[in-house]
Amino acid sequence: MAGVRRPLARSVQLKLDVRDRVDHLPGQHYVVRLTAEDGYTAQRSYSVASAPDEPLVELFVERLEDGEVSPFLADVVEPGDELEVRGPIGGWFVWEGDEPALLVGGGSGVVPFVAMVRHARALGRLDLLRIAVSTRTLAELPYADELVAAGALVVTTREAHGIRPAARLTAMDLVPLWEPGQTAYVCGSTPFAEAAGQLLVGMGVPPTSIRVERFGASGEPVPPG
Repeated sequence: MAGVRRPLARSVQLKLDVRDRVDHLPGQHYVVRLTAEDGYTAQRSYSVASAPDEPLVELFVERLEDGEVSPFLADVVEPGDELEVRGPIGGWFVWEGDEPALLVGGGSGVVPFVAMVRHARALGRLDLLRIAVSTRTLAELPYADELVAAGALVVTTREAHGIRPAARLTAMDLVPLWEPGQTAYVCGSTPFAEAAGQLLVGMGVPPTSIRVERFGASGEPVPPG
């Protein structure tokens, strides 16, 4: 473990120095596996926040009260500790930096989009990305400053944000961000991902142009299909 930060309540940013690392693509994830003294194992998948050219793998973990992995990572892990990880994994929910994309994220579902933003910035192609994110409050949004700096539209559901009152993300928010030829990436909890996907389809976005990654109760990415 090369670095541990706890920038938000109930969360942790981990920076891993992975042996024999294979470069990842933005949108991929790593599996973190824990083994107890009695041999019991638990594992969860966490999206990568770092860009492919960064020397360390950065993961963001939200602490879930009934989780088997996240409480240990959020509360116990310190720099110098060793973790068993496997990755990078995933080939469908990835952005390689050469096509326009609309990114729609909810809560900690913004993490893979941070990797995409960082990759776009490294390539000098932030112009390829349009971003909309939904969060309860701005203080609860991971990487809020970085997303805002990249031009993200931020919608808050429990407080006013700027001149905008508390409200959910709507089609009217997304229409100005959508352009023909984009691939739309949606990531968040299952209810958020389903609602955002329906908004996009209702706007006329072709279903074949929408890629959805939703998170189950465990916080683990759920494969599409």
